[in-house]
Amino acid sequence: MSPLHYRFEQTLAWHCAPSLAGIKAADLLTWTVEGREGADLLSHYADLLSSRGIRLYVLGARRGRTLLLIFRPRRLDCWLAQPKVREMLDRAGYPVSRGTEAMLAHLRRRLQGGEFPHEIGLFLGYPPGDVEGFLRDGGRHCKLCGPWKVYDNVEEAARRFAAFHRCRDALTQRVDRGIPLASVFPAVS
Repeated sequence: MSPLHYRFEQTLAWHCAPSLAGIKAADLLTWTVEGREGADLLSHYADLLSSRGIRLYVLGARRGRTLLLIFRPRRLDCWLAQPKVREMLDRAGYPVSRGTEAMLAHLRRRLQGGEFPHEIGLFLGYPPGDVEGFLRDGGRHCKLCGPWKVYDNVEEAARRFAAFHRCRDALTQRVDRGIPLASVFPAVS
């Protein structure tokens, strides 16, 4: 494995372990794409992950940096189909009746606009109550801060945060030992 591939796998393991493992709806990753080699790397990993039931979706690119959404499609579909999540996305103008692909395309357009779309937390599997709290309070007055700011059900969020950290630690240790992600996540048929 080349040093660039190794660094990308380390970055994926650190930032996206919960979504790679399927215990979280999705994760975000920003990656600096440098020339043809960087584009080839993303293409390679999009294919590799796709064969394992994982999607690498480009949300946007700016000044050589690419924003990626990493997710398992069925997991994200189920999450976005929850009534409260659908209701919030519908209120925010997302085409919920047209499915996940249409909502991702809408999110991509929103990211290109001037104001950051904080409802992105819904795509990342953040509880709707916490997304509502963040939108309402502008990130202030949270009860717990971890992968997201928690406004509701602190105990459940703390358990999820601990599971995410255990998942990240296990995956980064494997990658650090030289075990490629392709060996960790089997191909799906």
